[in-house]
Amino acid sequence: MREKVSGARRWVVKIGSALLTADGRGLDQQAMAVWVEQMVALHAAGIELVLVSSGAVAAGMSRLGWKVRPNAIHELQAAAAVGQMGLVQAWESSFARHGRHTAQILLTHDDLADRKRYLNARTTLRTLIELGVIPVINENDTVVTDEIRFGDNDTLAALVANLVEAELLVILTDRDGMFEADPRHNPEAALIFEARADDPALDAVAGSAGGALGRGGMQTKLRAARLAARSGAYTMIVGGRIERVLDRLRAGERLGTLLAPERGLLAARKQWLAGQLQTRGRLVLDDGAVKAVLKDHKSLLPVGVTAVEGNFRRGEMVVCLAPDGREVARGLVNYSAVDTRKIAGQGSAAIESLLGYVDEPELVHRDNLIVVGNVE
Repeated sequence: MREKVSGARRWVVKIGSALLTADGRGLDQQAMAVWVEQMVALHAAGIELVLVSSGAVAAGMSRLGWKVRPNAIHELQAAAAVGQMGLVQAWESSFARHGRHTAQILLTHDDLADRKRYLNARTTLRTLIELGVIPVINENDTVVTDEIRFGDNDTLAALVANLVEAELLVILTDRDGMFEADPRHNPEAALIFEARADDPALDAVAGSAGGALGRGGMQTKLRAARLAARSGAYTMIVGGRIERVLDRLRAGERLGTLLAPERGLLAARKQWLAGQLQTRGRLVLDDGAVKAVLKDHKSLLPVGVTAVEGNFRRGEMVVCLAPDGREVARGLVNYSAVDTRKIAGQGSAAIESLLGYVDEPELVHRDNLIVVGNVE
């Protein structure tokens, strides 16, 4: 299983509040510099990185002189607004010393629940990754409400791993991993090195208590691992204070707790897409498009569509039909029904002239396409 860590080419790295703020004493820029140095080395080795950073509320609390995390959401939002300024500046300056560009992205649960915004966020992140930029993601605590908050950045990191199709989610925490019992009460407790994310026995050892600064505990990390596993990602829960921890993980060293998914990356993502969404429309394909989708495993281009049915929005699920009416695939569409009708039967190069803009050259990208038919 450790080969899955050293061989992973796209990582989501999440760092918790207690680590980033030296247990509440303010942003620990020395520790941040050490993690950045390791992430830059991973990036230089060809590993694509997305960083999920906690710490905005904790950093704001430190700046405001607050010793106890508030419960009132308006106070949390104020602390986040103050702390986010210093947090993003610290990450940017640390990466800039190594000549690396970063991008700040603030998300809420609503951004990933809405299919249009889901696709927009996914496209932006994919573009940043292709440009060699390291996205720094945090929950948008300044505007979030109880109804749409993630609840913790472990969950956010798992959803981001789903979003970018990461192979590995690394959760850096203030403990060395998951133990068979709480090491704070039982010093003899053994570290769990490997397990299946869906193993029900893990619930009993995960506990429920969070820290004074963050919202999560080991239970939220287990829940995050199970969310990440839905799209086929492995999750590593490991101590962020372990010397050269990211370098050693990449080398395959047996650190922390590695939680494995039940299915592989592609199969799990397809199942996740299929289970999450209702269909909102139908596209009738010509024979060439049917062959491209079924046999050649290509994206669906607008040129291969002969008819459009329904009233769907960008990001919603549509059914793809062969000329004889049989269903061949389902997928997340990149254009609304109105715009799809305008570009149907046309080459991708004509999209901008027909619509006045272009989101994607594909009508449905192959990564968002679930094939349900067979090639005869």
